[in-house]
Amino acid sequence: MSYRVGLAVLVTFLAGVYVLFQIATRAPEAPGHQVFFNGQVLTMDSNNTIAEAISIRGSEVEKTGKNEDILALVTDETEVTDLRGRALMPGFVDAHGHFPGSGQVVFSADLNSPPIGDIESIPQLLERLRAFGESRPDGWLNGFGYDDTLLAEGRHPTRDDLDQISATRPIGISHISGHLYVVNSAALAELGIDEATPDPAGGVIQRDMNSPDGRRPNGVLEETATRPAMRRMLDLGAMDVLRMTTLASRQYLRAGVTTASAGGMPLALAKALGPMSQYNVFPLRLALFPLLEEVETELLTGAWRPDDLARGRLSLPRVKIIADGSIQGYTGYLSEPYYEPFHGDADYRGYPSVAREDLFRQVAGLHQQKVQYAIHVNGDASVQDALDAIEAAQQAVPWPDVRPLFIHAQMSRQDQVSRMAALGVTPSFFSSHTYYWGDRHAAIFMGPERAENMSPARWALDAGVRYSAHADTPVTPMLPLQVVWSQVMRTTTGGQVLGPHQRVTPMEALRAVTIDAAWQVFMDAEVGSLEPGKLADMVILSSDPLTAGDVRDLVVEKTFVGGAEVFSHR
Repeated sequence: MSYRVGLAVLVTFLAGVYVLFQIATRAPEAPGHQVFFNGQVLTMDSNNTIAEAISIRGSEVEKTGKNEDILALVTDETEVTDLRGRALMPGFVDAHGHFPGSGQVVFSADLNSPPIGDIESIPQLLERLRAFGESRPDGWLNGFGYDDTLLAEGRHPTRDDLDQISATRPIGISHISGHLYVVNSAALAELGIDEATPDPAGGVIQRDMNSPDGRRPNGVLEETATRPAMRRMLDLGAMDVLRMTTLASRQYLRAGVTTASAGGMPLALAKALGPMSQYNVFPLRLALFPLLEEVETELLTGAWRPDDLARGRLSLPRVKIIADGSIQGYTGYLSEPYYEPFHGDADYRGYPSVAREDLFRQVAGLHQQKVQYAIHVNGDASVQDALDAIEAAQQAVPWPDVRPLFIHAQMSRQDQVSRMAALGVTPSFFSSHTYYWGDRHAAIFMGPERAENMSPARWALDAGVRYSAHADTPVTPMLPLQVVWSQVMRTTTGGQVLGPHQRVTPMEALRAVTIDAAWQVFMDAEVGSLEPGKLADMVILSSDPLTAGDVRDLVVEKTFVGGAEVFSHR
């Protein structure tokens, strides 16, 4: 995802209403002392201790233990909550996502297909876009979340389809993966893309093979070719940014997420989110990864560092490199061809978004500057390039404290997981993929054998590799309990169990969305577990997630950030 924000306008707006803003967005305050007892307190400490009660002093955990020990701390000023057997655990840590992208419904039409949305054909998609355009008549007309493999036509919409809505108003819609965009003729003209425009490095401008010279852009843009369209489509005003962020914050808190992530965050929005966090527009903690391609020169020369932007509850623990694309977008980079040939090409394996030699140079430069990094890798060929680049950088510029993070690492082979262990790499698996795309990975993209080992969590644990799991929101909804369920069950929307040998236990799955996710963003000393001295970011669930029949049915009843209640299910 990408955004361009009028930062000066936003800052001026915030400053101009400073007093009102302070009143309206005052940070929620925690009681001086709280005690919760008679429950299942999942601490997520190193021993996976389960206590009966917990004492919170201000914003921090004071003590966990047996009911009688914690109740002995109660005074007349203590707020006491009887959990009545319910579970209390650390707030969920979003290991990788694109906050506040789930709030983009304020300026973009939702074009998702079942089970996320209801769009099942291109005519239905066009009608949804047309109706949205009537309610938002100015500027680009945006849509997000379409999935070509779930549309009745089995193809991407094209410029000609979108031109049916308007030939003069620029229109752009994003693929469910976020790695492809489709634009209409007016948008292509505004972007200066025509028959003579070459493909950019690391991207593709798809062509209409039935045009006279086979060069006419059909409107579908892949990977780096999407960047100019993304910037124009998401040229947002201050109020849209504010509305998007507050809506996303409510969605996350309702799901029990207390630490969000923004992977590949464009610098303009990163600069806006700092003041918004400082002014308490949203109570979440946020780990933000700027996109390296936007800051490479300044960063690798030492002129700028990510933590220069840290403000409020906003931290910038890593930068992000997008090394390849999406498996379901046919842009993930594989060592062997896709199962179903792409456009009839039986040898097609996808391609890197960053050339191998550039990846080596970037990783070496980050080691030189001692800047932690995350690398988006989906296909096993991209995983291989990234492992090779890290190994070469460690030999040339040894950095014992480096903790490389692989985002998705979806098709990692077992030998590559072993190399992750040797090189100290930690992956964050898009575990919900098994549910949302597992059937199509087996039947279309990867074939049954490779699909069995997508998001190989058990291989990781067996190799001693610490991992996290994520939903990649807004690619899929922010549902941490779905992420937990997918790790444990590995069941697809069609009811198929995909790779039962890669299943993990409920406790292992819960760690992947709490303490292990916090560790990946260097926040494990503050959040991710409920231990004395750590921040009281926590949730109350309607039942015990370790024994629930279907963990997805549990209700997040309350969410707390720093001991302050920020969401209550009424």
